[in-house]
Amino acid sequence: MRELVIILLVLLGAPLLGGFLTGADRVITARMQGRVGPPVLQPFYDFFKLLGKERFLINQRQVFWVIGYLVLVITSLVMLCMGRDLLIIVFVMAFAAICFVLGGFSTRSPYSHIGSHRELLQMLAYEPVLILLAIGVFMQNKSFLVKDIWTRPEPLLFSLPLVFIAVLIILTIKMRKSPFDLSTCHHAHQEIIQGITIEYSGPYLAIIELTHWYELVLVLGLVVLFWAQPIWMGLILAAIAFFIELVIDNICARMTWSWMLKVTWTAGILLCVLNLGANLF
Repeated sequence: MRELVIILLVLLGAPLLGGFLTGADRVITARMQGRVGPPVLQPFYDFFKLLGKERFLINQRQVFWVIGYLVLVITSLVMLCMGRDLLIIVFVMAFAAICFVLGGFSTRSPYSHIGSHRELLQMLAYEPVLILLAIGVFMQNKSFLVKDIWTRPEPLLFSLPLVFIAVLIILTIKMRKSPFDLSTCHHAHQEIIQGITIEYSGPYLAIIELTHWYELVLVLGLVVLFWAQPIWMGLILAAIAFFIELVIDNICARMTWSWMLKVTWTAGILLCVLNLGANLF
């Protein structure tokens, strides 16, 4: 019964929270840029407008991959909320991203292929940090289970501060923010071509937007783990991280994919290794 309640809360509550955060993102970004901006509920208006548009596909494989992307992201979030194995959650997140990539490769559009290549590069950038995060959790709890983090008397932030900074670095990629918004040109900051999502429209593009809302809640949930008890402190930490990403997004221009790899592999991975190495002694 408890698990059923968690699944229902994730299925119904996560997209509402993710859509609201996306709307807040637009409002805060507009204020930073001296604009009024759209209403907070604008993402929901856009979502239902896309659902009402004509269904158009290049091929049926697009539907398969985009639904796989949605299902696997929801699965990751449900597993996180149920306190399951963090390492498995990271792997399921990776499979979800691969579905997104294959959806881009399923068409002949060169822009879609470029976006898919960039998405793969982003995976190469953030996956090592997520795996090192799971290893750091195991070193602290002797278990990969998320539920063991909830019962820790001391927040993970105290023992894994450098890993937390590394997670903030890759959070920029997962939230598709500058300087690392490479694959989809999120919010059309610097290009008019959408990249990996260019061949999606109508309800199928709405599914991708819905998945991004789930994914936003998922990655912020990983931030909450660094201060899981009391939970309200973790939520405050996630809100601070969310705001920091918006500031970075508005003060940075997009960088090249090679620069992204250099930052994540040198700064992100190095911080994780130093933190994990220090905890061994």
